[in-house]
Amino acid sequence: MDPKQIDQRIYDLYDEYCHSTMRRREFLERAAAIAVIGGSGLAMAKALLPDYAKAQMVSFTDDRIKANYVEYDSPGGNAEKIRGYLVQPAGEGPFPAALVVHENRGLNPYIEDVARRLAVEGFLALAPDALSPLGGYPGNDDDGRVMQRQLDAGKIYIDMLNGAKYVKSHELSNGKLGATGFCFGGGVSNYLAVELGDEIQASAPFYGRAADAEDVPKIKASLLIHYAEDDERVNAMRPGYEEALKANNVDYVMHTYEGTRHGFHNNSTPRYNEAAAKLAWDRTIALFKDKLA
Repeated sequence: MDPKQIDQRIYDLYDEYCHSTMRRREFLERAAAIAVIGGSGLAMAKALLPDYAKAQMVSFTDDRIKANYVEYDSPGGNAEKIRGYLVQPAGEGPFPAALVVHENRGLNPYIEDVARRLAVEGFLALAPDALSPLGGYPGNDDDGRVMQRQLDAGKIYIDMLNGAKYVKSHELSNGKLGATGFCFGGGVSNYLAVELGDEIQASAPFYGRAADAEDVPKIKASLLIHYAEDDERVNAMRPGYEEALKANNVDYVMHTYEGTRHGFHNNSTPRYNEAAAKLAWDRTIALFKDKLA
């Protein structure tokens, strides 16, 4: 279905579904009850659900990379060990390190593909799975959202922080670190810039929660902050964040991508905006190559 055919009310309902306790059945039932022009609310809602076969840009068998699952220690987190997807470029290294942080539903195939995309560009990429203490990503986003809500949110941040330290100190790492993440992961990317100080060189959050103003003085990394144009919930935090970044002389750039919605980088749903996603990703890679190489 052409994304332009989907009623705005269905998009709004999907955003509520993604960021609340609403289950898939309720989302579809509520969408079906919306009277839309030129189609069915139910069909539009089903079109928004992710199709991860569409999300793969780099195959896990690509000879430019080597991918495997690892476990790392996570003191203070939700479990003693957290599982992650580690992807290294072909060659001996060392490589600049990058952490990829998933949305609020665990390590799904889209995020694994993002890690492979980084590795193809020459980065040692780790994508942790916050759902590890509960058995890992369950194979669907609906259950993944429920599982992530069952975990201590503060400890999830610690699990991601420990993942950043793990990949930065990996034997294949050159000791420099970048982070990127999406939605929940975008907020974590801002958090890592605060917590790691000068131990992280760059962070590129996509439509994520801003760091608290009082924590901004701790940020030493270069920030590349990506916003969707139609994303009221996240964009409401932007003015205060930018004011704090300016006041503390943080090296940052903010971009808003015209005609985009929250989740525009995720190519598994119609919210995907190919041109904006490519531009944001190219900018992210350029930042990482500049600051981490």
